[in-house]
Amino acid sequence: MRKTGLESFHYNGEPLPVTLLDFWQWFGSDVLSNALRGVLAEFIVACDLGCSNSVRQEWSVYDLKTLMGFKVEVKSAAYLQNWRQKKPSPIRFGIAPTYEQLNTEEGCWKQSNVLKRQADVYVFCVLSHQDRETIDPLNLAQWDFYILPVEIINERAEKQKSISLSALIKLEPKQVRYGGIARAIDHLMNTEKI
Repeated sequence: MRKTGLESFHYNGEPLPVTLLDFWQWFGSDVLSNALRGVLAEFIVACDLGCSNSVRQEWSVYDLKTLMGFKVEVKSAAYLQNWRQKKPSPIRFGIAPTYEQLNTEEGCWKQSNVLKRQADVYVFCVLSHQDRETIDPLNLAQWDFYILPVEIINERAEKQKSISLSALIKLEPKQVRYGGIARAIDHLMNTEKI
């Protein structure tokens, strides 16, 4: 169930002066951190796709589903990190196939024995801004998005577990800005099926 942030922590039924929003601010304010930036990228893509009003499913085999039903995997990378760097980080994304988790009749989870990329399409998100003084992950103009159907990854990078940005660009993904992700996915996926 989606929370508002106004929910109070409590002790034996007595509300405490600490809310869920306080927790979110405590753990989630550093949106440049690697772990949180990945979740932020998923949220940004979800907003563009019009599916951000649900709750994130952390252990799903793909990250999002478009309104047209396409399964989306979101990958994120940045040149600047929240630690001190001598030079910008190289841009690299994980693209390794995974095993689907199946729900059994007993309500338990079991791993399938089919190793594959679970999504229909990948959205590679690059926080491309490289000035530490002005970097702002909430400024969507500082992000670039590269969209590629999984069939192309499977055909041209089948055995790879990761891919650099330069290798990704050789696969000719559709590059868009925020606001164009949903349209690009629908166009690419409908073109692939023709």
